[in-house]
Amino acid sequence: MGRASSRAAGSLGVPSLRLARTLAPPGFTEGLQSTVVKFLDVECRLCPKAVANVRSHATFAAGYDSPHSVRYRRHSHCYGGRGRKGVRGDPSIVRDFFAHHEIEPNPENFRRFFDRYVFHLEHLLGQLDGRVLPGVHAWLSALAAWTPPPMLGLLTGNIGLGARIKLGHYGLWERFETGAFGDDHEDRNQLAHIARARARARLGDELGGDQILVIGDTPRDLECARAIGAKSLTVATGTYSLDELRALDPDWAVKTLAHISPEDVLS
Repeated sequence: MGRASSRAAGSLGVPSLRLARTLAPPGFTEGLQSTVVKFLDVECRLCPKAVANVRSHATFAAGYDSPHSVRYRRHSHCYGGRGRKGVRGDPSIVRDFFAHHEIEPNPENFRRFFDRYVFHLEHLLGQLDGRVLPGVHAWLSALAAWTPPPMLGLLTGNIGLGARIKLGHYGLWERFETGAFGDDHEDRNQLAHIARARARARLGDELGGDQILVIGDTPRDLECARAIGAKSLTVATGTYSLDELRALDPDWAVKTLAHISPEDVLS
């Protein structure tokens, strides 16, 4: 698993995340004797209020009360990234904060904020309410037992270093090798294209949509899958119910990953 750390790096020089390519094991049907890419966004979850608390610490530490006379105010601006419209990436959330407080959204201000954010995230993570979601460990163990084992990667709106800190805390980071992150692009559908391009470059093949599986828990994750013509597995571990996700017509929809196995999807 040590190879994952050196491979999981995005174009910005920070580590990246989400389930990428898999080779179907011998014995599956002929149509599955091909490359499969999995992009995962349901590996672990921090309480939204806890994440907002880390962002508020970063805001104060970045000194946005001077020269802009800005202080984080819970009543005036929402710092959560998850809602009924789906997940927003870290840069998009911070861009909204900048606009709300008339702060120039230039590279220096983003750098200043995220420098503080990753510091406070790492410092406070052990105190936050978080967990690995049901079925994730079982899926990763099952895929690791295949011959050959799958190559895994991530697709997430978290900035790369933030994702590495979160997944590292829960012992998941070393499982993943490639992907795309919030600091690669603010458009989530573009992240899907970036993740596929990186998987293609590593694997040396074209990776058609029928060889890719995107796993997520919001309509936005389903949009990511469709943006690259990929198959989709939605799980009701977020703010959307199983019935709501099923109504969007993904290829598979389950309550959690504990309710389905990789073999169920790939056979």
